[in-house]
Amino acid sequence: MNTSGIHTADSGQHSIIGTLPAAGDPVAAARIELLRQMIRIRCFEERCVELYSAEKIRGFLHLYIGEEAVAAGLLSEIGSDDAVVSTYREHGHALARGIPISALMAEMYGRTTGCSHGRGGSMHLFDAGRRFYGGNAIVGGGLPVAVGLALADVMADRTRVTVCLFGDGAMAEGEFHECLNLAALWRLPVLFACENNQYAMGTALAREHAATDLALRASSYGLMAWPVDGMDAVAVAAATRRAVASIRGGGGPCFLELRTYRFRAHSLYDADRYRDKAEIARWKQRDPITTLFEQLRATGDIDDNARAALESQAAAELDAAIVAAEAAPLEPVAELTRHVYAERS
Repeated sequence: MNTSGIHTADSGQHSIIGTLPAAGDPVAAARIELLRQMIRIRCFEERCVELYSAEKIRGFLHLYIGEEAVAAGLLSEIGSDDAVVSTYREHGHALARGIPISALMAEMYGRTTGCSHGRGGSMHLFDAGRRFYGGNAIVGGGLPVAVGLALADVMADRTRVTVCLFGDGAMAEGEFHECLNLAALWRLPVLFACENNQYAMGTALAREHAATDLALRASSYGLMAWPVDGMDAVAVAAATRRAVASIRGGGGPCFLELRTYRFRAHSLYDADRYRDKAEIARWKQRDPITTLFEQLRATGDIDDNARAALESQAAAELDAAIVAAEAAPLEPVAELTRHVYAERS
């Protein structure tokens, strides 16, 4: 086992940081990369809480703490040409997609160096170059966008997959049913990924859906669908690999019900009085970061020092991003109408 130090790549997207397994053990290396990504996401979210409390970032803030296994596992199994359509709880998705942490933090600050030029903030992260199409504040609003992207790929004869992430609440929206029906009918290359965190804002799953087996409901449209332990990054990666292989092979769309849980309230404006504290404590016992770390430690692929190195690297990365964001300019008032209306030639 290599314990020689920390290794990073310039982009931060595919780097492995911290103690690495011996060369020739790709399985362990891939799992350490999942752990690294989850730690980065958790650190980003926790730092956002601090910055929000200090009134350095404003607006709505929907945290991904507890759900990191979904972003890390799912987005590790798609290609750079594939598209990702996300929700308003998308910080983790954006990080796992490889958007630089500096661009994300600048966006949180509303600075021009942000990935959406400071115009989107927390809920509207966007990076066309990395085919990350939001960030969407409308529940279920990304579903038609994803179907449209997939249809465009089919019409242009491109072998791509579009990943559409959404929550359990979106499955009560009309566009969910319209989009699954159309995608299945036309066999579009879409991976529908439902992050079932058990609550649509403050409404428990059983109070929003008469039938709570969401994968079974999705399968009624004639597409392959199955539930996945969304607290297990390795399981999420394996399920995604299977689904993407099927889609690329011409099998039509797939649906994953990723059963997960958010440890924090719906947003920082939410008093979180609708959940029992004992329920939250039970789910925290399945913390995806702790679970994967313990598995890796049990096999001798990582140790406490390596985890500390991962956390220190994430903290240093965030420190630099915050310094850069605070030094970046706000958009001049004279530029506020740019990107809003198209000028006639």
